[in-house]
Amino acid sequence: MVSAAAAPPARRRRARGWWRAAILLAVLAAVIFLWSRGGGLFGRQYEYEEDLVLALDGSASLTINASVAALVALRGLDLDPTAPVDRARVGAAYASCPGVTVERVPRPWTRGGRQFVQIRLAVEDVRRASECAPLGWSRYELTAENGEAVFRQTVGESAFRPGTLQSVGWRGGEIVAFRVHFPARILDHNSRTLEGDVPADIRRGNILAWEQYLTDRLDGRPVRIVVRMENRSILFLTLWLFAAAFTAAILTLAGVIWWAMRRGRPDEENRDVPPAR
Repeated sequence: MVSAAAAPPARRRRARGWWRAAILLAVLAAVIFLWSRGGGLFGRQYEYEEDLVLALDGSASLTINASVAALVALRGLDLDPTAPVDRARVGAAYASCPGVTVERVPRPWTRGGRQFVQIRLAVEDVRRASECAPLGWSRYELTAENGEAVFRQTVGESAFRPGTLQSVGWRGGEIVAFRVHFPARILDHNSRTLEGDVPADIRRGNILAWEQYLTDRLDGRPVRIVVRMENRSILFLTLWLFAAAFTAAILTLAGVIWWAMRRGRPDEENRDVPPAR
């Protein structure tokens, strides 16, 4: 038989259990809501994304994250969105491109019932990347103007042909993105938020993204990217500042040592005086 004194703690435990269940349900509802809106707990989720890391000499690394359906519809790759992903075949589509090296095609994943894949590329000169058929919808420029470096990219028509792709579960809110990591401090740019004509924030100092709805990208509405930046890389400036700080620290330490040694010396005038008897 349960005593009267034991009843309140039991009720408190049951109440805590109900609160935990309610919190869990709230978190689950938030996750489902974000997923249904095409977002994520750690940022937007894209149906097709190009992530370009640019150097001032024109070399770059390019990572593509995309659904197989988007690769077929947007870039015309000969793949079957309903079949298991053939990573060798995906890599082969980029391997024959001049000046482009396929570094890796990691294990694919599934989201929203669609298969996604990543392609990591090393590009010798981004200004020649349009010679690669899967990247040929873009024209890249990197020039020096008035003591500044100017990057331009124009994304043109997609490879989409109506009737060439069966239903893959797209709902109309999917997003395509072109993200660029710039090597120098950005002075001016034309990136705007997807929700309105508002300048986009520069992320972590030198990263910008241009976003477009998948429906607009399928229709071939152009994306124009223009960025002006300093002609000295952030890495160069960082190394220079590190070297300057290191030199200043060494000089300060040397000064402290000299001061300590100087203070510990006996005065010259008292050095030869014999001790008093």
